[in-house]
Amino acid sequence: MGLFSEAVEVVCSPAGIPLRLIWQGRTYKVAANPVRWYERRSWWEEEPRAERGHGPGLVDSEIWRVQARLRPRSPLRTLDISRQTASNTWRLIRIHDALRESA
Repeated sequence: MGLFSEAVEVVCSPAGIPLRLIWQGRTYKVAANPVRWYERRSWWEEEPRAERGHGPGLVDSEIWRVQARLRPRSPLRTLDISRQTASNTWRLIRIHDALRESA
Protein backbone atom coordinates (compact mmCIF):
# COMPACT_ATOMS: atom_id res chain seq x y z
CA MET A 1 0.00 0.00 0.00
CA GLY A 2 1.29 3.45 -0.86
CA LEU A 3 0.36 6.66 0.93
CA PHE A 4 0.68 9.96 -0.92
CA SER A 5 -1.40 12.79 -2.36
CA GLU A 6 -1.90 13.33 -6.07
CA ALA A 7 -4.60 15.21 -7.98
CA VAL A 8 -7.24 13.02 -9.63
CA GLU A 9 -10.36 13.94 -11.57
CA VAL A 10 -13.52 12.18 -10.41
CA VAL A 11 -16.84 11.94 -12.25
CA CYS A 12 -19.73 11.40 -9.84
CA SER A 13 -23.37 10.39 -10.07
CA PRO A 14 -26.02 13.04 -9.31
CA ALA A 15 -25.99 11.68 -5.73
CA GLY A 16 -22.24 12.42 -5.44
CA ILE A 17 -21.01 8.81 -5.69
CA PRO A 18 -17.77 8.32 -7.67
CA LEU A 19 -18.31 6.57 -11.03
CA ARG A 20 -15.03 7.18 -12.90
CA LEU A 21 -11.55 8.43 -12.07
CA ILE A 22 -9.12 10.04 -14.46
CA TRP A 23 -5.61 9.54 -13.11
CA GLN A 24 -2.36 10.06 -14.99
CA GLY A 25 -4.29 10.43 -18.25
CA ARG A 26 -6.08 7.09 -17.88
CA THR A 27 -9.78 6.60 -17.13
CA TYR A 28 -10.71 4.01 -14.49
CA LYS A 29 -14.32 2.87 -14.15
CA VAL A 30 -15.57 2.15 -10.62
CA ALA A 31 -16.46 -1.56 -10.63
CA ALA A 32 -17.99 -2.01 -7.17
CA ASN A 33 -20.00 0.08 -4.73
CA PRO A 34 -17.60 2.61 -3.19
CA VAL A 35 -17.39 3.01 0.58
CA ARG A 36 -17.32 6.46 2.22
CA TRP A 37 -16.10 7.51 5.65
CA TYR A 38 -14.67 10.57 7.35
CA GLU A 39 -11.25 10.94 8.95
CA ARG A 40 -10.19 13.53 11.47
CA ARG A 41 -7.31 15.63 10.20
CA SER A 42 -4.74 17.52 12.23
CA TRP A 43 -6.30 20.92 11.52
CA TRP A 44 -4.40 22.55 14.38
CA GLU A 45 -1.17 22.09 12.41
CA GLU A 46 -2.61 24.24 9.58
CA GLU A 47 -5.06 26.60 11.29
CA PRO A 48 -4.56 28.53 14.53
CA ARG A 49 -8.23 28.04 15.48
CA ALA A 50 -11.19 26.12 14.11
CA GLU A 51 -14.18 28.36 13.46
CA ARG A 52 -17.41 27.34 15.16
CA GLY A 53 -19.70 25.48 12.77
CA HIS A 54 -16.98 24.74 10.21
CA GLY A 55 -16.21 21.08 11.02
CA PRO A 56 -16.77 19.40 7.64
CA GLY A 57 -13.76 20.11 5.48
CA LEU A 58 -11.81 21.73 8.30
CA VAL A 59 -11.88 19.00 10.90
CA ASP A 60 -13.03 15.95 8.93
CA SER A 61 -11.91 14.72 5.52
CA GLU A 62 -14.32 12.83 3.27
CA ILE A 63 -12.65 9.63 2.06
CA TRP A 64 -13.95 7.16 -0.53
CA ARG A 65 -12.52 3.68 -1.14
CA VAL A 66 -13.17 2.63 -4.72
CA GLN A 67 -12.39 -0.49 -6.69
CA ALA A 68 -11.79 0.48 -10.28
CA ARG A 69 -10.38 -0.95 -13.49
CA LEU A 70 -9.20 0.36 -16.84
CA ARG A 71 -11.06 -2.16 -19.01
CA PRO A 72 -13.79 -4.73 -18.28
CA ARG A 73 -11.27 -7.58 -17.81
CA SER A 74 -8.47 -5.56 -16.23
CA PRO A 75 -7.49 -6.34 -12.64
CA LEU A 76 -9.20 -4.31 -9.94
CA ARG A 77 -7.26 -1.50 -8.27
CA THR A 78 -8.33 -0.47 -4.79
CA LEU A 79 -7.83 3.27 -4.30
CA ASP A 80 -8.65 5.74 -1.54
CA ILE A 81 -9.62 9.21 -2.73
CA SER A 82 -10.32 12.31 -0.68
CA ARG A 83 -12.73 15.08 -1.66
CA GLN A 84 -11.74 18.61 -0.70
CA THR A 85 -15.12 20.16 0.11
CA ALA A 86 -14.09 23.82 -0.15
CA SER A 87 -12.73 23.52 -3.70
CA ASN A 88 -14.63 20.37 -4.76
CA THR A 89 -11.36 18.82 -5.92
CA TRP A 90 -10.16 15.27 -5.38
CA ARG A 91 -6.86 13.75 -4.27
CA LEU A 92 -5.69 10.16 -4.61
CA ILE A 93 -4.24 9.36 -1.20
CA ARG A 94 -3.74 5.57 -1.04
CA ILE A 95 -3.21 2.70 -3.45
CA HIS A 96 -3.89 -0.76 -2.06
CA ASP A 97 -2.94 -4.09 -3.56
CA ALA A 98 -5.50 -5.19 -6.13
CA LEU A 99 -8.00 -7.70 -4.81
CA ARG A 100 -7.73 -11.10 -6.39
CA GLU A 101 -10.83 -12.04 -8.32
CA SER A 102 -12.15 -15.52 -7.56
CA ALA A 103 -12.19 -17.89 -10.52
